[in-house]
Amino acid sequence: MRCKKRVLPQKSNLASGMTHGFSGADQPSSEIFNQCIRCGLCLPSCPTYLETFTETSSPRGRIGLIKAVAEGRLDLLAPGFVAQMSECLDCRACQAVCPSGVAYGQLVETARTQIRRAQPEESRDGSAARRFLLRTIFARLDLMRAVASVVRFAQVTGLAALASRLGLQPYVALAPRISRRFFVPRDQRFQAPRAQGLAMLHAGCVMQVAFARVHEATVRMLIRVGLSVVVPSTQGCCGAIAVHAGDLDFGRELAKRNIEAFERSGADVYVVNAAGCGSALKEYPTYFCDDPAWLPRAQRFSARVRDVVEVLDAMELDSHVGRIDATVTYQEPCHLVHAQRISGAPRRLLQKIPGLRLIEMNESAVCCGGAGIYNLAEPVMSERLRQRKVRNIAAAQPNIVATANPGCAIQVIAGLRAERIDVRVAHIVELLDEAYGAYGETVTRA
Repeated sequence: MRCKKRVLPQKSNLASGMTHGFSGADQPSSEIFNQCIRCGLCLPSCPTYLETFTETSSPRGRIGLIKAVAEGRLDLLAPGFVAQMSECLDCRACQAVCPSGVAYGQLVETARTQIRRAQPEESRDGSAARRFLLRTIFARLDLMRAVASVVRFAQVTGLAALASRLGLQPYVALAPRISRRFFVPRDQRFQAPRAQGLAMLHAGCVMQVAFARVHEATVRMLIRVGLSVVVPSTQGCCGAIAVHAGDLDFGRELAKRNIEAFERSGADVYVVNAAGCGSALKEYPTYFCDDPAWLPRAQRFSARVRDVVEVLDAMELDSHVGRIDATVTYQEPCHLVHAQRISGAPRRLLQKIPGLRLIEMNESAVCCGGAGIYNLAEPVMSERLRQRKVRNIAAAQPNIVATANPGCAIQVIAGLRAERIDVRVAHIVELLDEAYGAYGETVTRA
């Protein structure tokens, strides 16, 4: 994605007490919002518009609001504007269908950044718990693992059920099942026989503690296609959660950490198995448009980022595959299909598994309502979208829901549990790993 020209700052109307216009760095670009021709082709693809049929809850409507703020016609902190920027899922579905190529994601993320900077410090991230989550837990993954250990203890001992009865049901329901053992980056190196290259695995944040098995399966699958794997200890969170919350400055800090870790790793490719992370990693150059020192490094880095399904689809997989007799439907992660434009590879990989019957669900590419911490920030809309997704899953009557993003998995699992629907949710890489393991192949475990 290209860097865009910045909007000239508007003057604040101090006499009226209103905060007109954007100011400083990281403004929504006029070059982007003036590309919108208001054709309305984005409307049927927007999850919030599909639920509300309200113009301001559509991409076209939100672009109009952003332009109004930029031109000084609307207060930056007007409740309606703040609410609409928050209600947007940043799923990029509109961006994928826009005939004018409007980079909508950059607009909404910079608008949120402007709002956050204009707000009083104590109210920027909502509650103290949310501020601690966004600025501390995602910066210190050792603390995230410590918190995850406490959550795991509560889940194993039944304290989570007690917390639910004490009125914490929404948080208990959304908490992912914590892995029995974590996948901690400790400079591990896994050597592939007759290696054709070296891949750096992005360990991420939530993936380490709740989806360790996906990382283990990813390592085994990369080895099977001839890639050795390195997991540097100096890497960290991708920064997507911070950027989506309007904290671009913190997102840049996290981005620099990953760029430096990859540069030191000597790896040929940076492999990600979380679609939301992959989208953010590929967009690092947009974080550094005004930084001539870091922009070239970010561009070189992002050019080497690949989702694991891209890698496996491009490499030659052995034909010795075991059977998985199951009906599978595929839940498309927004940031894989819309942001990264990867739709065919997941399906081709699933279709390589003997016995697996792939059934398309209705609205597979409509957001499930997970969207990072959206289910905490916008619980009502998130719940509506989750119910919509679960209805479509139930109609497909699968044994397994396949996906490629932890946020989607957490949201769908919670939705199926709430409706008491007994369907397994699995990452595509897990299913591939199980199929190869079922054939009797012995691969060193990660």
